[in-house]
Amino acid sequence: MTTTEGLRARLARPLPSDSLGALRALFGLVMVYSLTRFTLSGWVEELWLKPRFFFHYDLAPWARLHAPAQVYAQVALAWLGALGVAVGLYWRAAMVIFLTNFTYLQLLDLTNYLNHYYLVICLGLVLLATPAGAALSLDARRDPRLARAEVPAWCVYLPRFQLGVVYAFAAVAKAQPDWLLHAQPLSIWLSARAETPVLRHLLGDLLASPQLAFLFSWAGLAYDASITALLLWRRARPLAYGAVVLFHGVTWLLFDIGVFPLVMTLCTTIFFEPDWPRRLVGRLGGRLGGRLGGRLGGRLGGEAADPARGAARLSPWVGGALALWVAFPLRAWVLGGDPLWDEVGMRYSWRVMVREKMGSVTYRVRRLSDGRAWEVDPLRYLEPRQLSEMSGQPDMIAQLARHIRADFAARGHGDVEVFADALVSLNGRPPAPLVNPTVDLSRLAAPPSPRRAEWLTPRPATPPLSPWSSPWNRSSRALSAPRAP
Repeated sequence: MTTTEGLRARLARPLPSDSLGALRALFGLVMVYSLTRFTLSGWVEELWLKPRFFFHYDLAPWARLHAPAQVYAQVALAWLGALGVAVGLYWRAAMVIFLTNFTYLQLLDLTNYLNHYYLVICLGLVLLATPAGAALSLDARRDPRLARAEVPAWCVYLPRFQLGVVYAFAAVAKAQPDWLLHAQPLSIWLSARAETPVLRHLLGDLLASPQLAFLFSWAGLAYDASITALLLWRRARPLAYGAVVLFHGVTWLLFDIGVFPLVMTLCTTIFFEPDWPRRLVGRLGGRLGGRLGGRLGGRLGGEAADPARGAARLSPWVGGALALWVAFPLRAWVLGGDPLWDEVGMRYSWRVMVREKMGSVTYRVRRLSDGRAWEVDPLRYLEPRQLSEMSGQPDMIAQLARHIRADFAARGHGDVEVFADALVSLNGRPPAPLVNPTVDLSRLAAPPSPRRAEWLTPRPATPPLSPWSSPWNRSSRALSAPRAP
């Protein structure tokens, strides 16, 4: 047997379908919870109804907000889709409904981008490529032909691979001087949280100590670099999952990053033995365990795999998508960017929590016909939350410059040039110009060249803020810890 044939045989070997069904159910439940929390917390209004200007994605300029009712309708449809995924009722159609509406909402404004939203979309697509409704679903109960006790091994390996990619690239992103030698940006964030009453009661002055920042920085890299291998090692798995719970629990406690810790903690159960839901119910014992166990072993769990039914095959399209997922985070090296500074290759690359940017942006507008000049505050067009996200990202600064030029023309001021004074502090460095203040940003191609050209400045050579400086100094320099709705 050749190596290729051996790999195909390993990917095709049957595994219990229970863990895949559990992953689908947990994914759906987390999305139901997230969308409910999102709506009740007022983020629908904050993200989509209050803004007067939206930053569009260059590859999706067609994504537009047409009316407030559209937002509420899409949130409701995404919620209903997530519920259908959770209970496994017409789950493929439900997943398509969820992903379509969830993705469209994210495309409405670039300032809303978060790594865990991207992860949600990736996991949803991964599940769509598998028979995730074969077990623990109402579909399997209403139609026994859809039930299956076993699935090909690749169906379990695929979501494991997706989570492993996140951890692997998060580790690569942390293997750089700011993180390892200067404990930044963790030192900034931890010191900024030192006066939080609950954390101060639990940890006292530890949060402002450089030693803790270095400990967390090195531990974070070690965790990201090793956790996938430890989860795959059966003997180490209980301790590894304990590390998952501890790591994401601490992350949730210290930083406002939304449901990302919950998504990672629950979805990591896919690394358990594929029959873990069945064994868990069996261990419950008693009447409840027996009743549920019977259902798991029967119609909900699925029937024995029938080779004639041809268990789902790994499509070449899925293989191609996997190759893109692996290659896409590497594009910063191809484009010659510096992701922490110029953001080239920063999005969609799993560079999680590796930079803190604090910036200020002022636009200077000059009319071509007579040289008359104006100074424009971005808050004239943006909400404070949008300005905070935009001020450190050159492509957004250029996009708003184009809008300012169009707005001045629409208000009868004629053709103008638009320049930006954008001063940015990266991981506590002294503020430095992010874009060339002499370049008319409104006339850059859309999207502007991502390469370090005449309109982008190189990262300052000065080192980041020392974690050994005064905690009060660090706290005053920090705008906020990472946040997520």
